Amino acid sequence: MTMKIANHKSLLVLLFILASWITFAVIQNSTKLRTALKLPFSLHHWNFVMKTQPEPPPNPIVSPTETALRIQRIMEKLDQLVPPRPFTNVSSTTSATHSRATVLSPRDTYCRGDRLDVLLEMRDHLGRRKEYGGDFLRARMSSPALKAGASGKVTDFNNGTYLVSFTLFWEGQVSLSVLLIHPSEGVSALWRARNQGYDRVIFTGQFNRGTSQVNTDCALALNSSAELCEYLDTRDQEAFYCVKPPNVPCAALTHMHSKNKDVSYLSKQERSLFERWKWHFSPRIHKDTYAEKTVPVKRQCKFGMASTIPSGHVWKDTWNPVSCSLAAIEMKECLRGKFIYLLGDSTIRQWMEYFKSSINTLKSVDLHESGKLQKQLAVDLNENINIQWQRHSYPLIGSLTYSVKEIEYIAQVIDRIGGEKNTIIVISLGQHFRPFPIDVFIRRALNIHDAVQRLLLRSPETVVIIKAENIREMNVDVERFSDFHGYIQYLALKDIFQDLNVGIIDAWDITIAYGTNNVHPPQSVVRNQINILLNFIC
Repeated sequence: MTMKIANHKSLLVLLFILASWITFAVIQNSTKLRTALKLPFSLHHWNFVMKTQPEPPPNPIVSPTETALRIQRIMEKLDQLVPPRPFTNVSSTTSATHSRATVLSPRDTYCRGDRLDVLLEMRDHLGRRKEYGGDFLRARMSSPALKAGASGKVTDFNNGTYLVSFTLFWEGQVSLSVLLIHPSEGVSALWRARNQGYDRVIFTGQFNRGTSQVNTDCALALNSSAELCEYLDTRDQEAFYCVKPPNVPCAALTHMHSKNKDVSYLSKQERSLFERWKWHFSPRIHKDTYAEKTVPVKRQCKFGMASTIPSGHVWKDTWNPVSCSLAAIEMKECLRGKFIYLLGDSTIRQWMEYFKSSINTLKSVDLHESGKLQKQLAVDLNENINIQWQRHSYPLIGSLTYSVKEIEYIAQVIDRIGGEKNTIIVISLGQHFRPFPIDVFIRRALNIHDAVQRLLLRSPETVVIIKAENIREMNVDVERFSDFHGYIQYLALKDIFQDLNVGIIDAWDITIAYGTNNVHPPQSVVRNQINILLNFIC
């Protein structure tokens, strides 16, 4: 398949969507696309290496003081990734309209497996070159007709230029896009604003008072002179607070719901940075010429394998990792004799719902709870399959009222699990933490890390999987739920767990490849995420 690019000059980009229609073919003994640039470092600034045989410390009990120091060290890393970018006028911030994108070393023919590089030169609204990096970019290649997609790798040179690298995983007509989600000044503003306050979301607690109920304000931190109920995990130092109702004991708290509070830590000028624009570019496509497709043989994906960037691609609606192959595994046979704990938010509850719809012999057990967030248990007595979903503890955002009578932290749940080779634990958290200062998420992740460490000391054959966050909708409240917040949490989570023998399901990269932009992706995405789990355990 051949193509020509009519103009090799730099191309102005509006919202940095460079949708380049390119055609690929398989050519024997083809040479790789070369770039004249040397890559200093990637936007994925930290090096995450999975250790399959870690040596746990002799005493995993961590003091509150040590936990505070660990949080501080991670915060310092993150602060280095997002330095302050103050600005006095919007005209000095990154402008997608004035910025330029150039395909490096363009060729008439590209082959499957080649790399295609695009150089981005960021400019402000007056057309001046930017002298620093930090823009929040997302690169993706896709072929909708082929149900194919993959993320691109973005390298920030910290001088206003970026290298976007696409691995050409398949032949056919392909759209390349680079999306400027937030300018660097907006990223800096979001980071500052996020860590300023706990009150973007307000919780309402419902207390039993005899035959009636009384509601009061609740939060992760309450600035109130009223008497407070403190719900404190003394070991892990995680707390939640409610205003104490008069003449009602704190133990009478039964239900909770939340709503967004009309508060913002962004200035009016900063909020103007988050408007979006779209622009498309399509060079001419010449006659297609297909060649025979060859696929290198890869070993089956197993627990503990290191991930790459990108970690894989979608082809015909099926996820294909870069470094290994996923086998088609019969789900019921794989799960025979296993107890699976799904712990976290509603994105892992989607797994529970998929299991129940896919295995018709799984029967739900009534645990006498109510509401969307109730604990779920499904069993197959003949095959000895047990699957349980349980939500994480506060913060749990939702306008629907949910019971908190049995709410507990994931670390507490893990400490109650005996564990053995047929015990599988999958943990997913992040979406509900985005509106709050990052130290809340870091502390929670560290406490779960320590609980997993204790579990693996007493039962090293237990399988523990971390499912990363999904990307979500683009039109959400940016200050509370932007994917920038999720990306920071994604980096922190991988850094925290890198010393443990746990598996990572990179839902972040998978959902970018699928282009879902939905916190609850469709069933096909859930199916592929679960297939990774099945390959890990069977």
